[in-house]
Amino acid sequence: MITNFEYRNLKTSSMITKHPIYQDFPEYADKIKDLYHNNDEFQVLLHSYTELDEKIYKIEKDEELAMDDELSHLRKDRVFLKDEIYTFLKNS
Repeated sequence: MITNFEYRNLKTSSMITKHPIYQDFPEYADKIKDLYHNNDEFQVLLHSYTELDEKIYKIEKDEELAMDDELSHLRKDRVFLKDEIYTFLKNS
């Protein structure tokens, strides 16, 4: 018999992945690299996104604990940061 915990892991294991920004915006790869090295504001934004993405990944892999509503909130924050990064890239 499969427990709820095992079922959740089976169900989500194939969906657990990191979301590096350069994979979401490959057309901006050179701009991302340039801004990261030359723009402090962008560097902070990208660093915040990367740290948040790593935290979400660890929670999804059960390496860190979090309630479902906390994970949902973190995912929304990641989307917000991704939107901010996209706007920054588009307007630079």
